[in-house]
Amino acid sequence: MKQFVIKAEIRWSDIDPNFHVLHSKYYDFCANARLVILAQHGITMDTIKQEHIGPILFREECVFKRELLFGDQIEVHVKLLKATADYSRWSFVNEIWKNGDTLAAVVTVDGAWMDTEKRKLAVPPESFQQAFAAMPRVDEV
Repeated sequence: MKQFVIKAEIRWSDIDPNFHVLHSKYYDFCANARLVILAQHGITMDTIKQEHIGPILFREECVFKRELLFGDQIEVHVKLLKATADYSRWSFVNEIWKNGDTLAAVVTVDGAWMDTEKRKLAVPPESFQQAFAAMPRVDEV
């Protein structure tokens, strides 16, 4: 897969007192996009529950480039930045583009997989590793 993009709508509830999008909503848009790409690669909420393993974040950083306003049309691009050989640790880059031509923000996350029963870091099952291997990467675009 060379590219993964989801579209989102700026809602009234996304707006702050300065009439632009709340800073926390940028993170929400990207978290949703990451869950959608995982699901499209077979890592669904049901699979996560069955495998007793879930994603956790160590770091989440947003570089704000342009403000988002009510009425802007946005696209969230998801790319795998890097990962360990077994995909137990990984980093994603999300780009939020507004109105088709303006980079509004870049969100980078570093994360890993956690065994939800032992509450310890874990190596994901083979099916998860295959899903990650098929995801779009920063160096491909």
